[in-house]
This record gives sequence, C-alpha cells and structure tokens, in this order.
Amino acid sequence: MIQKLKAKGYKYNSTADCLEGEFNGKEVQIVVVTNNNKVYRIAVFDKNYTSETDIKINFNKLCQQFERNERYFSIKEDQTIPEHEDISYEMLVNNKRYEAVFYQKLENEIDYNDVDNALSALENMEKKSVWFMIDERYGKYRLLMFYDNGYNQANGDDL
Repeated sequence: MIQKLKAKGYKYNSTADCLEGEFNGKEVQIVVVTNNNKVYRIAVFDKNYTSETDIKINFNKLCQQFERNERYFSIKEDQTIPEHEDISYEMLVNNKRYEAVFYQKLENEIDYNDVDNALSALENMEKKSVWFMIDERYGKYRLLMFYDNGYNQANGDDL
C-alpha cells in the first residue's frame, strides 16, 4: 500500500514517520496501519491546523462530498455542523466530538425485502467505512480522516 501511495506522488517524511502530499485539495499526512501485514486503516490528517470558521467549512464540505458520492452512504441524514454552532465552546465545555461516518456500498444489489439478506449486507458494509473528525489543539483545528477495512482488523486471534 505504501508503494502504491508513493507511486501517486506521496513522499515519506522520516521525522514524522508518515507519507505527505496533497489529498482532496489539502496538504496531508498519511499513516498506513496494518494487522498481520494486512492494511486495516489508512489515516489521513490535515498537515496544517486552521481556524474554527475554516474547519467548520471544511468539515461540512467533506460531508457534502461524501453525500454526493455514489460509492458511499450514511445511516444518519445530515452530519454537517450548523452554521451558528460554536465549535470551540462545545468541544471545551460540553466535550462534544464532531465526527461523520460513511460506508462503502456493496457492488452487488441488495434485496431489502429479504430481512436476513439486508442485515447481512449491512454488517458487511459497516466493515468498509470512512469516518472523519475534528481535532483541536491550542485553539486551532484540523480534520482527521480514517478509511477502515474491518475485515483486516485484529479480532483477538493473537490473544
């Protein structure tokens, strides 16, 4: 996976022990996480922190991009942050966590009238997710995005 990312132009940063480059119009750092040499997570972090106003715009824009993308769906209807919301207050005082979750659609058709088939399909879809959240540090903000493959996650076999 790292070689594939390098082939797309990402460069290794030995100081931060990650790949760096441009993703979705932003400078990012990428970390590939494995279990038994199988990738189960790709973490994509904004390299630079930004203001509260900008992070709200970026978060909402990313939500809208995923909502419009036919390869993903969400269980929640609207995951955007309301325009009037005070993110810094909510995170500091109410310990609120801003995150959004989307799932990769299966390639085959699902018969939603067959309850067992639909539930099985939903469980499989939940194994291939992308979610992102706002990270705050000293009054500045950035997005952390995670592409997860639950099929490759540790499930206690090594215990």
